[in-house]
Amino acid sequence: MIILGIDPGYGRLGCAVLKKESKQEELLDFFCIETNPKKTYYERILEITNKIEKTINEYKPDTLAIEKVYFTNNQKTALNVSEVKGVIIYLALKNGMEIHEYTPLEIKSAVCGYGKATKEQVKKMVALLLNVKEEIKNDDTIDAIAICLTCSAQKNIPK
Repeated sequence: MIILGIDPGYGRLGCAVLKKESKQEELLDFFCIETNPKKTYYERILEITNKIEKTINEYKPDTLAIEKVYFTNNQKTALNVSEVKGVIIYLALKNGMEIHEYTPLEIKSAVCGYGKATKEQVKKMVALLLNVKEEIKNDDTIDAIAICLTCSAQKNIPK
């Protein structure tokens, strides 16, 4: 199984690709898409769409794991992020992928065993679980990897 993990955003979007075979997990790729705030919102969506589509074509994931969007203060940001998320879900469906959504609480619980874990704790557990030697500096990318790990862990649970 190949999982495409997405931490949605339009200014910064975290992306990771994780391969799982039986109990072995291998991080194939991870990156952050940072769009230029001087570009129009639509140009930024196009940039994100093109990069995600390229990633799907390269790795052929069969599952999309994406974070549920929750915003309490800024409704405009929530709407923009939701639109980006909708485009990504469309690309996943177009490519025959399963879709799984996870809340931040579910992600932190799966990766750290504690739903209120800090960003630093999530970062450390991601590195430990996947034996990542290089430092992953971007929080959005770390979150995308953690979303992949959450989906991978959920796939072990009999349904």
